[in-house]
Amino acid sequence: MSIQSLPSGSERKSSKARQSPQSTSWGGVASWYEESVENRESYQMKVILPHLLRLMALQPREQVLDLACGSGFFAHRFAETGASVTGIDIAPELIALAKRKAIHGEEFLVAPSDRLPSTDQRFAKVAIVLALQNIRNLEATLFECQRVLQPMGSLYLVLNHPAFRIPKESRWGFDVGSSTQYRRLDSYLSESHTEIAMAPSKGKLSETTISFHRPLQVYVKALRKCGFAVTGLEEWISHKKSALGPHAKAEDTARKEFPLFLYLEAIKLP
Repeated sequence: MSIQSLPSGSERKSSKARQSPQSTSWGGVASWYEESVENRESYQMKVILPHLLRLMALQPREQVLDLACGSGFFAHRFAETGASVTGIDIAPELIALAKRKAIHGEEFLVAPSDRLPSTDQRFAKVAIVLALQNIRNLEATLFECQRVLQPMGSLYLVLNHPAFRIPKESRWGFDVGSSTQYRRLDSYLSESHTEIAMAPSKGKLSETTISFHRPLQVYVKALRKCGFAVTGLEEWISHKKSALGPHAKAEDTARKEFPLFLYLEAIKLP
């Protein structure tokens, strides 16, 4: 997902990252992005969407915001339930793609996450899916979510798991002696930001974005500061299986032990 936000003065910068650009938008690879998430075997399709629909329990005509909606993958599925859905993203290229597939009354707007074009207390539910780690100003974004949510409204967050997926600081390893696939972490508690190739399969594609690593406690403290109480937490594993090979069994076992995604649910406090 794509979103831009103003930089925080207190943000800590990784010495391994180059100077952060002004935008973390994925607009430059909009078509590639849409194709990747719409793939029938994508994590969005196979893992995240079924869990979100189960947990959000969307109701007809319920006002729902998909923040950092990208090309509208989740917004379109939310709208299929009968909910009244608004999608917001900073990238006009992605919003243009989202509008083309809006057949259930979805509304799509271009805006940054810390300046939402919405009235106070409009939405019953807000979802931010695989985007919060790409947002610079975490607290300002959460304050905006709190502002536009109705009293006791719910916020649904899906993150690349911050304990196991740390850009350039986590990786897979294999212990030959025990035939065990393991997850190596070189850091966790230190906040950092790292340049990430948006479409690595495209080879020489120069477009990059910034991924911000924050430990779990940073997210929970920010939610509390911004007027939320955490009411739910789940960890989701990959649906994929390894091809036949000497490490296949160990790889599949590791997939079931180290979750890819972290889900947090929070309610707006009175």
